[in-house]
Amino acid sequence: MTRLTIAARGLVTALAALLAATATSAPAQAKTEPKAPDDFVALRAVDRTIIEEMRYFTPHNFVGERVDGYQQSLCILTRPAAQALHQAQKQLLRQGYALKVYDCYRPQRAVDHFVRWAEDLDDQAMKDEFYPDVDKTRLFADGYIAEKSGHSRGSTVDLTLVRLPARPTRPYVPGEPLVPCYAPQSERFPDNSVDMGTGYDCFDTRSHTLDPRIQGQQRAHRLLLKTTLEDLGFVNLAEEWWHFTYRPESYPAIYFDFPVSAKSLTHRP
Repeated sequence: MTRLTIAARGLVTALAALLAATATSAPAQAKTEPKAPDDFVALRAVDRTIIEEMRYFTPHNFVGERVDGYQQSLCILTRPAAQALHQAQKQLLRQGYALKVYDCYRPQRAVDHFVRWAEDLDDQAMKDEFYPDVDKTRLFADGYIAEKSGHSRGSTVDLTLVRLPARPTRPYVPGEPLVPCYAPQSERFPDNSVDMGTGYDCFDTRSHTLDPRIQGQQRAHRLLLKTTLEDLGFVNLAEEWWHFTYRPESYPAIYFDFPVSAKSLTHRP
């Protein structure tokens, strides 16, 4: 066999490998992110007065980093849920309060991120604030972490109350000392919300909406949030004072996975 023939065969082999690589990578390049159904909206397009502090877009959460799927600091909900929050906001503004949302629609990929984090028992970076008294091995058994979340259906929201005029909240600095989420409000990470007895996403029984240890003004704040929202069709999760689902849900059995981004929406904010 001549050197020319060997070289030609080598060229053919290289071209075949290049074509195979191109064929393999082309579908990946063509892949597009899923979109939200038409009746999902940005909350700010319905009510710009509701404060948004999307915790999973920041490192100030129990994972300690931005969560998968949160491409923007943006509250997305089904339109009926957003409109009901607008009605609640109108009532609360007359009483000197505003709503503040911490989380709204949550893509399935974010829930998967939570599951991976919970299975990594070596990662205890945020324990001192978010689950100081709970062993991480118990997070699934105790119901703090699950493989599916109602947030992924689009009508569930995590929120609190802010007394007006709203004070600014300083940004969290990764690595700063952490304080238990049930410590007195003056000792916890500064949040411009009213005192609810615990911080947001506090993995502790004190977060149960009607926990008997929460009394006085803290209980009054929880009940104001609860009664206002329940009168407008929301249902509170008894284990989390901040967690409410609008009923009837538009998608009671579908868990979506489009990213939290204005690009996911037909109606851009």
